[in-house]
Amino acid sequence: MSALAPGLIVKASPPSRPRRAGSLLARVWRAYAFRRLRRAVLVVFIVTNAGFFLMRAMPGDPVDVLAGQISQRGVSPVEARALAIQSLAFDPDAPIWEQWWEYFSGLVTGDMGTSVTQVGVPVSEVIMKVLPWTLFSVGAGVTIAITLGLLLGMLMAYRRNSRVDHALSLVASIMGAIPNYLIAIALVTLGSTVFGVIDFLDMRGRYSQGVQPGFNAEFIGDALYHGILPITTYTLATVGTWMLVMKAATTEVLGDDYVTVARARGLTDKRIALTYVGRNAVLPLVPQVAIALATVIGGAILVEQVLAYEGLGLLSLESVNNRDYFVLQGVLVIGTSVVVLTNWIADLVYGRLDPRVRVSDVEAAA
Repeated sequence: MSALAPGLIVKASPPSRPRRAGSLLARVWRAYAFRRLRRAVLVVFIVTNAGFFLMRAMPGDPVDVLAGQISQRGVSPVEARALAIQSLAFDPDAPIWEQWWEYFSGLVTGDMGTSVTQVGVPVSEVIMKVLPWTLFSVGAGVTIAITLGLLLGMLMAYRRNSRVDHALSLVASIMGAIPNYLIAIALVTLGSTVFGVIDFLDMRGRYSQGVQPGFNAEFIGDALYHGILPITTYTLATVGTWMLVMKAATTEVLGDDYVTVARARGLTDKRIALTYVGRNAVLPLVPQVAIALATVIGGAILVEQVLAYEGLGLLSLESVNNRDYFVLQGVLVIGTSVVVLTNWIADLVYGRLDPRVRVSDVEAAA
């Protein structure tokens, strides 16, 4: 290369501006919340497809169930099947791909079809009659269980190896090992038959006859009265797990260096427990809320049957017995969406509480 001429002044080019991360659409697409939302939608799509094909792999179909009921009245099997096909809005002989396309094309627009057994009634209407009651009982039970579990778990960690710790750990282990439907049976048997403190016949159902649903004290009080058994069942079935998990998380946090430094600074145990220990011990438990909710909703099928509580679980069982594909698929879509939405919100809260999660997720996606 030739040397520069003497006295020639070379102007340095100004530093280039950093390139923009891309268009607004690209930034939204790479955003932490939107990536989690994409995964949530994918999970719902996969579960819905799996449920669609598994239901049709079951022996029998809605026509067979209704034809069997009609034939009990003395009608011949051929005539019974013809009457069933005529009565139901379902063609069992249609190709599976046509059924799939018809269902999912409607699902995209919010149409989940009509009930096979309740002819002409939309699936959304059937589900919305019972969904609020399951969300109410499950939500209340899980909330109470989490609150008690976190408090008792911290107590067990602070009193570890004491009599309190041993007693609570034993109770938590036993409660966590008992299926929720057995807890429901025990509540009815012990409370109603043995001790006589529960009037099970009066507490069945969602609310008493003669009570008009509405936002008033009478209806709310009656709904809470009828919800005591399912809420108690869900609380007892999950509180033990939260106690043990919180105990382990708190014990681990108590051994960290910053807790030792806080004590050396003369901070009170109450302030350390609330400001340092509690906040950091709860942090890893946030994503587990969705798992607990999914477990409880899945177990609601047997619990609601035992307690005669008309909710999403009891509707699912009836839909399986009647092979009501569209209602069962609607229950699956709604139940999965509730759990996935809860998990998505938990991810956002966890990412807000611990920014390291969002940073690592962004680096992994880059």
